[in-house]
Amino acid sequence: MRVTNSMISKSSMNNMNNNKINVDKLNNQMSSQKKISRPSEDPVIAIRALRLRSNLSELNQYYERNIPDARSWMEVTEGALENMKTLLGDIHKKCVRGAHDTLTEEDRASILKDLQSMREQIYAEGNSECVGRTVFTGYKTNSKLTFMKDEKDTAYEITEPISYQDIDEKRFYSNNVKVPSSSEEVLAGVPMNEMPQEYTFSRIRLSYEGMDTLDPNNLKYKAEDGTMQNLSDLVFPTNGGYDFAVVTTDLSYNDWVESGYKIDPNQAIFFKETGELILGSDLANYMGNNKTELSVTYTKKGFSEGELRPEHYFDCKNITDPDHPLEYTKSDQEIKFTVAFNQDIVVNTQASDMLTHAIGRDVDELTNAVEAAIAAHDKVKQIEAMQTQAQYADEDSQKALAQWLEAAKKEATYADDNLKKVYGRGETNFQKYKNNVVLAQTDLGSRESRLDLTENRMSNQQLTIEKLKSRNEDKELSDIIIEFTAAYSAYQASLQASAKANSQTLLNYL
Repeated sequence: MRVTNSMISKSSMNNMNNNKINVDKLNNQMSSQKKISRPSEDPVIAIRALRLRSNLSELNQYYERNIPDARSWMEVTEGALENMKTLLGDIHKKCVRGAHDTLTEEDRASILKDLQSMREQIYAEGNSECVGRTVFTGYKTNSKLTFMKDEKDTAYEITEPISYQDIDEKRFYSNNVKVPSSSEEVLAGVPMNEMPQEYTFSRIRLSYEGMDTLDPNNLKYKAEDGTMQNLSDLVFPTNGGYDFAVVTTDLSYNDWVESGYKIDPNQAIFFKETGELILGSDLANYMGNNKTELSVTYTKKGFSEGELRPEHYFDCKNITDPDHPLEYTKSDQEIKFTVAFNQDIVVNTQASDMLTHAIGRDVDELTNAVEAAIAAHDKVKQIEAMQTQAQYADEDSQKALAQWLEAAKKEATYADDNLKKVYGRGETNFQKYKNNVVLAQTDLGSRESRLDLTENRMSNQQLTIEKLKSRNEDKELSDIIIEFTAAYSAYQASLQASAKANSQTLLNYL
């Protein structure tokens, strides 16, 4: 094969250009410390880099955003639960003291002052927020747990499940003493048939008081076949055979009191004013023995500041605008954050699992019992003071005041006894409410532990992928310098060789 000068020239130029390209490539690597600047330089490295970068980007989303968001949500929840536990524990201590100790006048006044404040604080904790999102309201993170102001025109149709387990005893009182204000009233005395009386009935307390309407057909029980039937259709055995349940919803509480608390053994009386279902003895025994489950649908218009919103607890319908009702269905509403590849974690605790209307209702009953005891003892003091006044110094007035005092002391004894009973029930109930909060804390703690483990794993994975990415894309500067020096030397040599080869002419052969 004949080698021409032209071929030598082209070959030297190609070698020179190749060396120049290699120098340029290494120069770029020296600047970026990356193995490639274009996918075409090494498709394998490029594909692997895309995959690693995608994984790293997703992992950073979990580690740097999702996990911190989840932790913030849980920390807010944990703080609120701890405050609830403390408040419920304080109320429980007061109940223990009230149930077992003799309370002084100062004790009663102090308890009365504290109870309502604690009630408000407990429900206020239910409105805790994390970055503008309410943490206890399930999916409705833009809605508060309680009404933030009095809403007199707001109306709901509420379907509330109730149970035989909700049956408890409540004491009612009649013929409370009215302190006489004149000699004539003193001398009139207290007829023996108008002395204070105590009555005890079984009752089921609903979540709200002050209802508007309740159709008797909307009070239902679960039959043996699992269907919901009208309670008024219930036939149950009694000592004398069988009886129908009688449902009464149109009797006012005051009329019932004036009637002397009359109720038939087979009767259920619903009082809209107090939100209570009073049960006759036979009906209450049957429901308790047969573990009867019930459901009641009622309407309520007007809610007070601090009351729990029905949509977070019940199947209900906001009927404030009858033409455009808003329907809510109660369901588990777990909010999940994706904190790792194919791994979700529940961050929220639902208020309905541990913060119920019963807490507020129990506090109200404690408050009412304390107020009744304070009022009863005030009556005793007033009558005792009257006994020392000159205008009642005569024998007839003193005899009559002695009768008034007997009636007042009887009322005070009833009030003290009821106070201890309410405190005793509160001691049990508030321990249960506190336990529910503790269980919620335990569940939250286990989820926080899983989040910690996930965070540690994500941190390790992040480091591993960073190393793999660096190993795939990056190049050590020292290696680049060595290769660059060699390539540059080769380039310089090619320049010199090319210069010599291309400088030859015919004169060199003459």
